[in-house]
Amino acid sequence: MSDPGVERRFGRHRRIAPFEPDEAGSIDALRLKSRQKAAELNQHVLGYGALAEAEWHAAGIAAPDLPAMRQYRLDRIRAELKRRGYAGALLYDPINIRYATDSTNMQLWVAHNPTRHCFVATEGPVVLFDYFSCEHLSDHSGVVDEVRPAVSWIYLYSGELTEHKVRRWAAGIADLVKQHGGGIGRIAVDHINPEGVEALARLGISIGNGEALMENARLIKSPDEILAMRRSIVACEAAMGEMEAALRPGISENELWAELHRGNIARGGEWVETRLLTSGPRTNPWFQECSSRTIAAGDLVAFDTDLIGPYGFCDDLSRTWLCGDTEPSNEQRELFRIAADQIAHNIGLMQPGTSFRDLVERSAVPPADCFPTRYGVLYHGVGLADEYPTLPHAIDWTEDTPDGVLVSGMVLCVESYIGRLGGREGVKIEEQILITETGNEQLSTYPLDERLLGD
Repeated sequence: MSDPGVERRFGRHRRIAPFEPDEAGSIDALRLKSRQKAAELNQHVLGYGALAEAEWHAAGIAAPDLPAMRQYRLDRIRAELKRRGYAGALLYDPINIRYATDSTNMQLWVAHNPTRHCFVATEGPVVLFDYFSCEHLSDHSGVVDEVRPAVSWIYLYSGELTEHKVRRWAAGIADLVKQHGGGIGRIAVDHINPEGVEALARLGISIGNGEALMENARLIKSPDEILAMRRSIVACEAAMGEMEAALRPGISENELWAELHRGNIARGGEWVETRLLTSGPRTNPWFQECSSRTIAAGDLVAFDTDLIGPYGFCDDLSRTWLCGDTEPSNEQRELFRIAADQIAHNIGLMQPGTSFRDLVERSAVPPADCFPTRYGVLYHGVGLADEYPTLPHAIDWTEDTPDGVLVSGMVLCVESYIGRLGGREGVKIEEQILITETGNEQLSTYPLDERLLGD
């Protein structure tokens, strides 16, 4: 007769034990074996698959040297830490953790649930505090020296005991600073709640602006980063081609937008940051998110990719298409020509050594009847996400707008939105531009709609 207690615990199925509990060391051995298996099958180790690789081969874009890229990034962070006098950086933003470690874990979820963080010592180790049982997720990187379980003190886990848990968290951070800070008690932190600031202060640790540190570290891209970005853009534009092929009268904005998501994910991309695709009268004003509206023949369809693609790079491109086998109206052609001319003129101004202020002062802007609906910026940096700097129109420049200089290795997006105030439709175009030693190079290559360009 079977033991009813066993049946309650395991149902009617026989328990299969992969090891003997009393066998010395077997649990640790199995844990190590499990970690090694997972590390060998990590998505970043497996790569991006035959589809993406074939497209990159056809485009003639070599693979980046990922170990060199990872070391370059770590060197950039540490150079900024030394320049600013910090003992290290404590990073919570998943984009910054990706930059420091080239590892990922539930990127969108941890962006609003801070359960993963990383400490980069100026002179010392990189310690990744990862989610429970996630030690294997950074074994491929070659730059993470130690993985520890994260102590998360968000309310989801801590409830009204947050004060107790934050003290335990702070003790671990303070211990690292004391071990590797060389007597410096100041660290850079990108995102932190007040309880964390207070807990660290009680232990003699002061904090500075980690966002400024990381934005400056990420500003200049290495040759390997540019190769990775080129590949990411090729993948994005292939997905855009699939989206354009699916555009037909009767498809909804949401259905069309889903094609970009599918194409990005199929090529190993990661996520799309916004929902900026609109059609017909919903293209003016801009910044309406895509909807269930059915797209009709003759509608303009405008979108902004805003996606994180392969290698974690942001592809921030905008296009406007005409739906259906029809001729555009004169108004549609005129709006499109104004946007295309603005983009072309402003790209031509992008030269190394040009100050931000001079660049915007000489930039083309929308005509008077389109100026009130202008896009919020003329240019912005881009890398693993939209990045510093952001350059407004000259009229929007204020005393607290930071100036700077374009430098070789920076990548910026050039923006244009043209729609008449109170008009029916609008046009969005955006290109991704690399600043070179002698000028610039347009990294985005997806063609503009020839029907809208006209003669």
